[in-house]
Amino acid sequence: MSGPSVLEAWREKVAAGTLKRDPEQEHAAEILSRVSEGVGQSGRGWFGRKKSAPPGLWIYGPVGTGKSMLMSLFFEHAPLREKRRLHFHDFMAEVHDDLETRRKAGESDPIRQTAKVMAKSARLFCLDEAEINDIADAMIVGRFFDHLFGEGVTVVATSNRAPTELYEGGINRQLFMPFIDLICESMEVVQLDAGHDYRRQALAGEDLWLTPLNAASERKLETLWERATGGASEEAESVMVKGRVLNVPRAAAGCARFPFEDLCGRALGAGDYLALARRYRVLFVEDIPALDESRRDAAKRLVTLIDALYENDTVLVARAESEPEQLYGRGDYSFEFQRAASRIQEMRRAEITPHNQ
Repeated sequence: MSGPSVLEAWREKVAAGTLKRDPEQEHAAEILSRVSEGVGQSGRGWFGRKKSAPPGLWIYGPVGTGKSMLMSLFFEHAPLREKRRLHFHDFMAEVHDDLETRRKAGESDPIRQTAKVMAKSARLFCLDEAEINDIADAMIVGRFFDHLFGEGVTVVATSNRAPTELYEGGINRQLFMPFIDLICESMEVVQLDAGHDYRRQALAGEDLWLTPLNAASERKLETLWERATGGASEEAESVMVKGRVLNVPRAAAGCARFPFEDLCGRALGAGDYLALARRYRVLFVEDIPALDESRRDAAKRLVTLIDALYENDTVLVARAESEPEQLYGRGDYSFEFQRAASRIQEMRRAEITPHNQ
């Protein structure tokens, strides 16, 4: 599986104008290239790995600095098949499920055995949005990752926090400190802090409410998707909402994309929309039809979605039948819908600085 390195792929996107040159992103891409080369040579163990390749990488920084985009490039170009990419909370849920099964079976040292099972499923784990808020995670994560590294597994993680800031103020944090030490000893730590959201910058100045539903607006939506994601590979993802799985059909580099009917044509609620707004920085919604009293429930869901995106400074890119003010016809609920239309007008230009800052 030969091909361009992460750094080469990143530079190609800069040359094509898909991304803007950013020294911190370039530095991270260079390190990711070394990690990628190392995992490609390591096979089933460590012995083939070059000394210059770190066993893992922790990339942290605020929202919008390019962490997800770089992770997408890395995962796409990592030259091995035994690799998995998961949201950190999904990864830990899988770990807890396996641990629970082993504890019920009375196995000795279930954490070690779970690490062995996870190591058999992949030699490389790419974990998005690593965060420790749960004491159940905090109490096992150090030992688990210690065993996982011992099995020769490489971990690349992104986070909004530096390792030393994880689980701050948490119960029994002193028991969590060995995990921080493990990260600093076993993973290279790289900070991204460009001071701007590259997704917002990529969309700045564009009209993000595209009308009508025709070939021209479809082409424009594809162009904006390419720019917002930096050309990263798409994949389906899932978001956990109060124990339920919300499927995301298309996602890349911190952006998600839905047909309108998937979001507002079925029984989703405020909790679902808040989870999406907090998970993704840009939400693309396609094929929003004209609405009237016969589709009042769908209109209400759209209003709830707009509120969630607005309050969380999530960028909305939408393709619709008409302008916001004309989207819902006269009749019951038209007055309430106008508030959402006003917010859409405010959101339809992606300013580099979010509206609530």
